Amino acid sequence: MEIDPRRLRILYEVARRGGVLRAAEALHLTSSAVSQQLAQLEREVGLPLIDRSQRSVSLTPAGRVLAGYAERVEEELAEAKRELTRFTERLAGPVRIAAFATVIKHILVPALRELAVRHPRITPVIHEIYGPPALQELRLGSVDVLITEQDMGLPALSQPSLSTRLLYVDEYRIVLPPGWAEPAATVTDLMRCPWVASLPSHATGQALDRLAGLHGFEPRKVHLVTEFDSALALVADGHGVAIVPTLALLDVPEGEVLVSDIREVGARRVDVITRVGRTRSGEPDPVQAVVIEAIEEATAALEASLRGRLGEEKPVAGR
Repeated sequence: MEIDPRRLRILYEVARRGGVLRAAEALHLTSSAVSQQLAQLEREVGLPLIDRSQRSVSLTPAGRVLAGYAERVEEELAEAKRELTRFTERLAGPVRIAAFATVIKHILVPALRELAVRHPRITPVIHEIYGPPALQELRLGSVDVLITEQDMGLPALSQPSLSTRLLYVDEYRIVLPPGWAEPAATVTDLMRCPWVASLPSHATGQALDRLAGLHGFEPRKVHLVTEFDSALALVADGHGVAIVPTLALLDVPEGEVLVSDIREVGARRVDVITRVGRTRSGEPDPVQAVVIEAIEEATAALEASLRGRLGEEKPVAGR
């Protein structure tokens, strides 16, 4: 019995993603190609591996056993890659990074610039995705490094299969239309205002709900948006007030919106999340490690720049 390990990878993807279509998307293959490879693997082992009696594809008992061995092969290959990296001073390969707009613009772009100088053979691949879909892609292996946000009022993500480290604490600010004659001085002044709100799953959406609960009011969410640029445009045109993080205000022209002096809104935490090493040693992938190091250095430079611009100390990340 000769088993092609490349076909084991396909079986492994079908098993953990729950179907041929999603496995094909992850492997950048057509569904037909995946099905053909699975059929060839079945011929190699002489056993049915896929239960085709139902509309949804599932593995047979033999398929599940072989998929378990396929996972071990993946772990051994990851260990081999880590060990071989010790024999070269030049790190290389793709690193897939998932993040959201403000981090991409103000942290990842400078980090990638520095990476290109230090490690030109590393190929960062940026995917603008966030929230539960991004976390799912990290768990499935389609993403190597995830930068995520959540309100500081919520506990940090803690799962045995994931490693979470704090990157940055981004203070919230309340922004108002510039034409308002009497800017709000307290949260109480904002209770009856129309809000340009984020989704409840987003950090600023969580912050608004927390602020409302703390002060005992029901925010009038007139507009619901997902991007800070959209929120700021609506505020600038007089359609309501909004909570935005400081990073979202860095490139806003002076006078476009009014930034309130209210500072009791809290902050969002920006985290770097990776999968726990699948190697026997438990050590992180060296390529991912230097990418994270570059991200942390770019964050530190941003913090220093903000201190100089604001003339005050900001709460910053631990590393």
